[in-house]
Amino acid sequence: MKYAWIDEHRRTYGLAESCAVLEVSISGYQAWKRGGSPNRKRLTDVQMLALIQAIHQELKGAYGSPRMVRELRDRGFPASKERVERLMRENGIRARHKRRFKATTDSKHSLPVAPNLLARNFTPAKPNQVWTADMTYIWTDEGWLYLAVVLDLFNREVVGWSIKPRMTADIVIDALTMAWFRKKPAPGLIHHSDRGSQYASHAFQARLEEYGMVCSMSRKGELLGQRPDGELLQQPEE
Repeated sequence: MKYAWIDEHRRTYGLAESCAVLEVSISGYQAWKRGGSPNRKRLTDVQMLALIQAIHQELKGAYGSPRMVRELRDRGFPASKERVERLMRENGIRARHKRRFKATTDSKHSLPVAPNLLARNFTPAKPNQVWTADMTYIWTDEGWLYLAVVLDLFNREVVGWSIKPRMTADIVIDALTMAWFRKKPAPGLIHHSDRGSQYASHAFQARLEEYGMVCSMSRKGELLGQRPDGELLQQPEE
């Protein structure tokens, strides 16, 4: 149990440091120290909600449901994942996170860069002539996830996508593979992306060659295309 470990080692590492490393609150440790027990009587929904709201306020909204469950259990209260999720959802309690900027494009690499064949022509005559690709990031209660998409410029249809916890070349390869299996375009399709290392990687370039696609890459600060919601895709300045 986290609190028992903290209690045993607090003279060595200090209370605040130990609580921060183990992601528990000092007040939670203090409640446990006062006699918290894992065998406490099961709380009613009203009591559980009041406790969740108190912890939510105490920790400034930092916890989503997974960490809230752990915090409740660490304080000695029986709490199931399903019950905590339901109470938080029904009462509009959710984690508030500082949105940090996470770069998804790493153009500082020594891999070959393809010329820009698109030349700002965002209106192909028919489907499966020009695809554009991009990556973004999504915050979840379990951490950051990365989303790679492939978009057909003719009708702004998302033809392929992949979600992974890391930004390796696999994420863009999987998105491209899905798009190819769904649409089976004829050879000669232009695949346009930024200069990121994932798209410039040997593995991704080999997959483009296997599918008979022609690689095109934008210059720094240049538009890549447009998402279905109208938002422009742009290669960031460095």
